[in-house]
Amino acid sequence: MTSPPKRQLNPADKRGRIAWAVWDWGSQSFNSIILTFVFTVYLTEAVAADSDSGSRDLGIALAIAGAIVAVLAPVTGQRSDARGRRKLWLGVHSVLVIGCMAAMFFVQPDPSYLLLGLILIGAASIFSEFAGVNYNAMLIQVSTRETIGRVSGFGWAMGYFGGLTGLVVVLFAFVQPDVGLFGVTSDDGMDIRAVAVFCAVWFAVFAVPLFVYVPEAPASGDPQRQNILASYALLGRRIARMWRDERRTLWFLGASAIYRDGLAAIFTFAGVIAAGTFGFSSTEVIVFAIAANLAAGIGAMIGGLLDDRLGPKTVIVSGLTALVLTGTAIVAVPERPMFWAGGLVLASLVGPIQSASRTFLARITPAGLEGEAFGLYATMGRAVSFTGPLAFSGFIALFGAQRAGMVGILLVLVVGLVAILGVRPPQHPLTAVASTPAPH
Repeated sequence: MTSPPKRQLNPADKRGRIAWAVWDWGSQSFNSIILTFVFTVYLTEAVAADSDSGSRDLGIALAIAGAIVAVLAPVTGQRSDARGRRKLWLGVHSVLVIGCMAAMFFVQPDPSYLLLGLILIGAASIFSEFAGVNYNAMLIQVSTRETIGRVSGFGWAMGYFGGLTGLVVVLFAFVQPDVGLFGVTSDDGMDIRAVAVFCAVWFAVFAVPLFVYVPEAPASGDPQRQNILASYALLGRRIARMWRDERRTLWFLGASAIYRDGLAAIFTFAGVIAAGTFGFSSTEVIVFAIAANLAAGIGAMIGGLLDDRLGPKTVIVSGLTALVLTGTAIVAVPERPMFWAGGLVLASLVGPIQSASRTFLARITPAGLEGEAFGLYATMGRAVSFTGPLAFSGFIALFGAQRAGMVGILLVLVVGLVAILGVRPPQHPLTAVASTPAPH
């Protein structure tokens, strides 16, 4: 018996668009609070024997996680698209991230618990990336080609503002008070461990609207079950076709994968660097994180406007150049005022670059091939996802100082900047989208 067709979402439906963005608001409980500013700092400063070795081990754990994603991610988006199970797998991976965060409650401030903490961080990172594959693919379900830039920027901004709001709650409810919410204190790291449980609940609550208001995507290919090797063979044929017919798209995918990993490394290790190199306390790290997320959210919204006026490549190249210059200044002048000023500049630039990268790809992708293109966008990004963490931990191991890890991240950004310079930009956004119909 043939199953009934799945309900379609009108891309102009504001309710669905907001529900889609609210998932990102919730997911930032992992990205901003757990991975960047709170739990990784707890691991390197309170659980590990010392911050330098803890930072090195964290970088190695995230590099391993990135390598696992690179091996498994190429076909996850392809298979969920083909079978029309994009939302289903987004839900499965979201639940796994939530479970990993809740389990972080059991990581006590003792070196014997470091391995458990690293495993949970690595596993949550893997499942978060898999969820992101399907979440980003949903962008074409909640926007038209005329609105995709604004919707993309709105999604990034909602994520940053969600991270900001969560950090404010964490600061005033758990970290700053001597006795926080539910009577938690800093004894045995209980305040930070309770934050992990809070983040799990936060993500779970704000993930719900997407699953209520955004319908499942229709199947885009043969829904019949096929083995993993067949899926990889199909992926190889698609990449070969792009090499023949869409060389610019393939080059952009490679270049963006490199600099996007550098951008991810900035947020992943910002809190660790603030604590280890600049001596920030846990409270100071969270205050900085709140300011950084505010700057990033505002930057993402402004970047969306500049994207429409100047084009995505201009936003990307200008942003990367400013990132490298600002990061170099922070390394050269390792003082707190420079880190505060430079760090906020870095935060304000990351969102526009990420949002413009999504719209760049949307505008050079032939109509009807958007799902495939965004699947490869995620795939190639994860294929090099180990470079940022590896550069960070590698430079620390080479020079014996956490500050040297910042140089490794900057080098990744420089390589990405050089690579994107050779990619021909799309037509002006307003004229490029006018010639093709909106995707369904």
